[in-house]
Amino acid sequence: MRAAKLSDTLSVSGQISVADVAAIAEAGFKVLINNRPDHEEVVQPTSAEIFAAAEQAGLEYYHLPVTARNFPGAGFGQMESLFDDANKPAFAFCRSGTRCANLWVLTRSATAREGAIEAARRFGFDLSMATACT
Repeated sequence: MRAAKLSDTLSVSGQISVADVAAIAEAGFKVLINNRPDHEEVVQPTSAEIFAAAEQAGLEYYHLPVTARNFPGAGFGQMESLFDDANKPAFAFCRSGTRCANLWVLTRSATAREGAIEAARRFGFDLSMATACT
């Protein structure tokens, strides 16, 4: 698992395994956000499996699935507070980390968005979903 630290309160990555959840908690994260719909790929763990591992590791868990079709998704309003809580650093994942990065950029204020775009692009994320919404 390779994570991109987008801010002091948010890191994102591609698909994690159930075994990765304990390491995420040990790294100091308090919140785990799954932006991936179940069954997007046959081999990915289900939200229920990740939730069980998160609960065991003491992490708050949120399943806020997003696809290119429904971007930014029904849980978008909740994401900004999850992304920005200094007392609860968050780790978000999807298939590649790209959706998570796009969601983070889109939750930034107009004045902070350009800096967020630069930060996410340093990790190679395609931000076309976020820029299409602005």
